[in-house]
Amino acid sequence: MHNQPSIRRQTLYDSRNFLIRFVDFAGGRALNGISGLGNATMLVWETWSLAFRPPFQLKLLVHQLFLIGVNSISVVLISGLFTGMVLATQGYYQLIQLSAEGTLGKFVTVSVVKELGPMVTAFVLAGRIGASITAELGTMKVTEQIDALEVMATNPVKYLVVPRFLACAIMLPILTLFAIVFGIAGGYLSAITLFDMNGLFFLKLAQANLFIDSIITSLVKASAFGMAIASIGCYKGFTISSAGGAEGVGKSTTGSAVTSLVTILALDVLLNQMLHVVFGVQ
Repeated sequence: MHNQPSIRRQTLYDSRNFLIRFVDFAGGRALNGISGLGNATMLVWETWSLAFRPPFQLKLLVHQLFLIGVNSISVVLISGLFTGMVLATQGYYQLIQLSAEGTLGKFVTVSVVKELGPMVTAFVLAGRIGASITAELGTMKVTEQIDALEVMATNPVKYLVVPRFLACAIMLPILTLFAIVFGIAGGYLSAITLFDMNGLFFLKLAQANLFIDSIITSLVKASAFGMAIASIGCYKGFTISSAGGAEGVGKSTTGSAVTSLVTILALDVLLNQMLHVVFGVQ
């Protein structure tokens, strides 16, 4: 009986300690997140300000355009093709319940142009290009190559970040166009081979629903996704500690891909709302 008050005091003490540790942990993570967001915003602002100042790194830009665009086109085409095929397959079985399977061409075209084209392209490049940028810059950070650039009076942001940022902003819309074309082609192949539909009717519906506003909206979203991927990849690479070594590079590379995917989804929601409500795009 005499031990009950002490047990209650110990339980209350443990509960308070747990609450304090939880608040300390949550507060620390929140502060780190806000600090990281602020630093990333400053990096993007500096990148924009340096992008239009001479000297222009055209050779570096062309090199990054090749790495990001030409080297990624095969995986984008394959992803777009199978995305269209899956979309047509799923769409057909849903539309046939409403006796509307004839509108499959419209369903595939609208879905690929407005959402899946830029999203699939961004997801593919977030894993391929975003992680590659982080690994490359992180290795340079760990091996003190970035510090050597500063010693030689070369701005690392101008030399390393700007070409990658501009290349992603330029190539994502171009790759998205390829993904859209192959997405519709994948839907067409599924319609005529799996469901024995009229291919000309499918293409007529696809053509009738290819609106300029929708394509421009898709390209704007793709460019925004590209800038986000490059910014996150460069920021993660720049913030690796020199003492982290190879393990730090691996963690930052994984974090870059995950953060890029989440950011793409958040940007998609924001841009959809802005384009529909503010600018009146249908």
